[in-house]
Amino acid sequence: MLDNQPRGTICIEDLAIGMTRHLRKQVTDHDIALFAEVSTDHNPVHLDDAYARETMFHGRIAHGMLTAGLISAVIGEQLPGHGTVYLGQTLKFMAPVRPGDSVLAEVTVTAIDLGKRRVTLETRCLVGDTVVLKGEAVVLAPSRKFD
Repeated sequence: MLDNQPRGTICIEDLAIGMTRHLRKQVTDHDIALFAEVSTDHNPVHLDDAYARETMFHGRIAHGMLTAGLISAVIGEQLPGHGTVYLGQTLKFMAPVRPGDSVLAEVTVTAIDLGKRRVTLETRCLVGDTVVLKGEAVVLAPSRKFD
């Protein structure tokens, strides 16, 4: 289940510091199973209830990169949107995401280099009021000059 803002492209010429976009997604058991299959990461902390209960998490958690993928979705679909090229991303995992959690992924423009078409974005994911992931992305943004 996704709660998305409008999709499309915002060219670098139309970006402004402080612009923000987000999406909200409930992470399901099916999402975790699909991510395990695609990534080949079958760590039992993600897939095995009995095993995960004995870990520091006291239960199953979603893959961190599944959560980080929601940031990619906001960048690729909304801000800047279609045509954006990821150049780099830092990530810090702050808290676990569990099956059934509703994750809010947010992206905010913090710097724009018009000459190089580079945009720096603050990235974070929250479950309720808890920041579960934070970082920074640098992207090559679409431009009307290169249409």
